[in-house]
Amino acid sequence: MTNILELDGVTKAFGAVTVADGLTYAVRQGESLGVIGPNGAGKTSMFNLITGTLAPDAGRITFLGRDVTRTSAAARCRMGIARSFQVPQPFGGLTVFENAMIAATQGADLHGHEAEALCLDVLEDTGLMDKANTVAGSLALLDRKRLELTRALCAKPKLLLLDEIAGGLTDAECTSLVDTIRKINQQGMTIIWIEHVVHALLAVVERLIVIDFGVKIAEGEPHAVMASREVREIYLGIEADA
Repeated sequence: MTNILELDGVTKAFGAVTVADGLTYAVRQGESLGVIGPNGAGKTSMFNLITGTLAPDAGRITFLGRDVTRTSAAARCRMGIARSFQVPQPFGGLTVFENAMIAATQGADLHGHEAEALCLDVLEDTGLMDKANTVAGSLALLDRKRLELTRALCAKPKLLLLDEIAGGLTDAECTSLVDTIRKINQQGMTIIWIEHVVHALLAVVERLIVIDFGVKIAEGEPHAVMASREVREIYLGIEADA
């Protein structure tokens, strides 16, 4: 299967702090890849490098077979890279539908009926159709998370980056959101998902990467990775012999 994204030796440091240390991996078209690691491991910085809001000091990033290492964030978005953020930041005074329309017009460069049709389809997929005319600032947390997902999808991405989208939700809310993300992936969307709610991640992803201090320390089948000695010691903080 064709790789949609490739990172080759991607490195980034801020003074003595290295947030990406020779990161190398590829993501296949249609794959769901999970990323875990301790706080401060460099996970969100990795997303910033992929989206172009952060430039690497070394290495190469390839998207759809094209070297985008020095391509702007806006251009990468138009090429098909979209993301959600840990803390939802909708336009609080606008409705859910208006938020979606901004993403469709600015991210996907769609207008008029074409933009409206895309937004309505995405709102249906993300379970927000009944909240389309609700002011975004009044939404409860689950629906704010769904709106983050909606806005990313309305940019019409080929690669969707999810940054701790399940954080802060109850078990029931998390299950509901996981069902939505799974359906989106099953429709063919390629997903990279950073998450601390590991059970949510394991319910969706096919492959798991573990990052610590900017270094990829493990990669493979999710349950096998979680059971490995290195991950238990470094990520979970559990002595392997305990």
